[in-house]
Amino acid sequence: MMDSGNYKRKPIAIIYEEKSAYKDTYAGAEDIVFLEAHHLIPSKPITNTAIVFMHPAGAGGAYLPMPTALAKSGIPVIYCNSRYRGVDSGLIMEKVVLDLGACIREVKENLGYKKVVLGGWSGGGSLSLFYQSQAENPTLTKTPAGDPPDLTKATLLPCDAVMLLASHCSRATTLTEWLDPSILDENQPEDRDTDFNLYNPSNPNQPPYSEDFLSLYRKKQIDRNNRITAWAREKLESFKGDPTKEFGFIVHGTMADPRWLDQSIEPNDRKPGWCYLGDPKVVNDSPIGIARFTSIRSWLSQWSYELSEADGERCAAKISKPILVLGNSADDACPPSHNQRLFNAISHKNKKLHIVKGANHYYFGQRDKSQEAVSTCYSWLQEHNLID
Repeated sequence: MMDSGNYKRKPIAIIYEEKSAYKDTYAGAEDIVFLEAHHLIPSKPITNTAIVFMHPAGAGGAYLPMPTALAKSGIPVIYCNSRYRGVDSGLIMEKVVLDLGACIREVKENLGYKKVVLGGWSGGGSLSLFYQSQAENPTLTKTPAGDPPDLTKATLLPCDAVMLLASHCSRATTLTEWLDPSILDENQPEDRDTDFNLYNPSNPNQPPYSEDFLSLYRKKQIDRNNRITAWAREKLESFKGDPTKEFGFIVHGTMADPRWLDQSIEPNDRKPGWCYLGDPKVVNDSPIGIARFTSIRSWLSQWSYELSEADGERCAAKISKPILVLGNSADDACPPSHNQRLFNAISHKNKKLHIVKGANHYYFGQRDKSQEAVSTCYSWLQEHNLID
């Protein structure tokens, strides 16, 4: 156990059994899921409510400023990595829901916390909404590929509230808004349509972009996502119902959002010509781009604009519990519209939207911004009787 002075960090191993047609993570025992979690225990806890974080594929989140700042404020935090920690090429969102469910059961039944709040950080926001919507009213019996798990039989434990922190609407929405529509043939990604290649200096469309160009650009992004989905469904059909058969493929051009180059689109305090992974022109084709390598079943579950069930807006509309939406005005990963869209999608009135002025996506180098975010969460939890 590591002691920081304000809180102690204790590792937790969560292990549960899941029968599957094939193994979708590297190494380890067959039919056994192993989850690595961090229990951040305040030196002087002020509540018996725990905040649970999980990102579908993120690694290292337990050391980010927000979870540790919450623990230092006296609120217990559990940051749990999904089975797909750091590698999302085979990620199935419905299976991540099972992982989050196993963590929440551990927190309530073994760690003894009376109440649990979902801390939906970044890509964990739509996961939290997906989980809570299925915990409150389970409806899904299969993945978009027609495979298990059946979430109606998963006995998911509902949480007491949801905090959406710098959250995207969904992985599928985010990817689609970043897709490079100049790629017309997935098999010839280097042959690009100049008029829609943001990074080609010969492109006649330059920032500030016209409304007509942006409208057509967004349509072409959706069209490209849907073309990949149609191809993936055909490929799945060719497997002839074999649940063990898969096919991996590369998605080129995944960081071509006009917002990165045109500050007038959804203006906020973000750095112009930049994204949270660096220079978007470089990231567009670099190995670190999202969805760069994926598989048929994973595409349909997490990246398909048409078929993914983990859509934050649709899921938010089905949740009855209180929801806090907290955004950052200098965010270079989550655009301002996603905060507002998620807030608007919540169907009840027990909701709050707060934007931290000048804050970047991770609060790196911004202790004052991090403290404002924590204070907002703290006050909101108090208002909802989630702090003793």
